[in-house]
Amino acid sequence: MAVLVTDVGNGQIGFTTESVRGDDANEAIADLLMRPGGAGGAAVLLPGLVAVVVRRGIDVMWMAQPPIQVSPGNGEVEIAVAGATEEDQVTAFSAADARAFLDQLRAEYGPK
Repeated sequence: MAVLVTDVGNGQIGFTTESVRGDDANEAIADLLMRPGGAGGAAVLLPGLVAVVVRRGIDVMWMAQPPIQVSPGNGEVEIAVAGATEEDQVTAFSAADARAFLDQLRAEYGPK
């Protein structure tokens, strides 16, 4: 499962959850970014994108209200996930990392 974390203005953060496939976080974000129709790729190019958080498995509670906290850090945004355990296998990708990964995927596999 992937959660797009976006700055919706006025200091508010929005969350959009997506079901993704993959054996690990990199495969899951690749699925999000390169899926047919390019919705994930288009979302990563949004100027308000803050991060993409990937969690192994599907959790209905996460989909309804992801337990993600976003706070400003030292020139960057810090992402924290409440109650996440090692078994949850939660990985956060910054907006810059997601964009760079999309560029890398497009260079290797072509635009979708």
